Amino acid sequence: MLLKATPDVPADQRRQALQQAARVLAEGRLLGLPTETVYGLAARADDDSAVAAIFAAKQRPASHPLIVHVPDLASAAAFVTPGFLEQAPAHAARLMQAFWPGPLTVIVPRRAGMAQAAAGGQDSVGLRCPSHPVAQAVLQAAAALGVQGVAAPSANTFGRVSPTTAAHVQQEFGDSLTVLDGGACQVGIESTIIDCTRGQPVLLRPGIITPEMVEERTGIRVLLPHEAATRQAAPRASGTLTAHYAPQARVCLMTTEALQQRALDGNLPSDVAIWSRTALPGVARQVVMPEDATATAQQLFARLRDFDAQGMREIWVEAVPASPDWAGVADRLQRAAAA
Repeated sequence: MLLKATPDVPADQRRQALQQAARVLAEGRLLGLPTETVYGLAARADDDSAVAAIFAAKQRPASHPLIVHVPDLASAAAFVTPGFLEQAPAHAARLMQAFWPGPLTVIVPRRAGMAQAAAGGQDSVGLRCPSHPVAQAVLQAAAALGVQGVAAPSANTFGRVSPTTAAHVQQEFGDSLTVLDGGACQVGIESTIIDCTRGQPVLLRPGIITPEMVEERTGIRVLLPHEAATRQAAPRASGTLTAHYAPQARVCLMTTEALQQRALDGNLPSDVAIWSRTALPGVARQVVMPEDATATAQQLFARLRDFDAQGMREIWVEAVPASPDWAGVADRLQRAAAA
């Protein structure tokens, strides 16, 4: 069932859709939920049976943790070990204050008895406060019905391409799932994940919010994984498997030179598509990638889905620049190619 909450819908209809979506969550059922990053497959995080339904629908291992979405910083405290957000140096609290609502997930010690299934049985939990106005409205309406937070991994089969429109979610799960249509996602790739359980923040998954942005805004230096102390293992986190985000077609990452040589040799197969920043004269099945990382991230998953819909066997992708702003896109492409 599709519920419409896009700006073109009359206000009364939009309010009804938001309330109906909140009731779905309060009743322990699954909901396709729009966020600014990707659409999530959402269920109330305090109901282990509801969370189990997420794992079953996605065919996702129960040990692979989910991110819990909350409407605000005050709501996040219910999931965190008491006193942790107030302890010095309180990196997690400073990150939340600086970047919430927004595409940042912070991993913190989990309060005993809260969201155990969503955390994959770990003593830590990933928390995020989405900025999408529809997600915010649903989370607040659900909170009024007693839902403290919502576990919401991407609304797709485990390991496949994430959805960035309501139609993508319907393609994955059909009409049996209630999907709230909030329009196309603005960011297009999943949130940045920063682990705050090991004394100093460590980047676990790159996204639109970069370590450089964190340091510029807060003065906090975020370590890359290879810089972190090894005496304490990193918690498991969403979207960090080597192979992930994969379309049906094989993704082949190439340097500019290799792509030009293969594409222009006159023997390009009919079931190969090209997504590149470099123009290739005379190549019919090339789609030009945007010049900036933000626009490319917004298009990435939809573009991979489009190539699948066209029946492509392979997708040749030009490697993106090795700069911090492109790290999130590079990460998703590398994992897609690894599959």
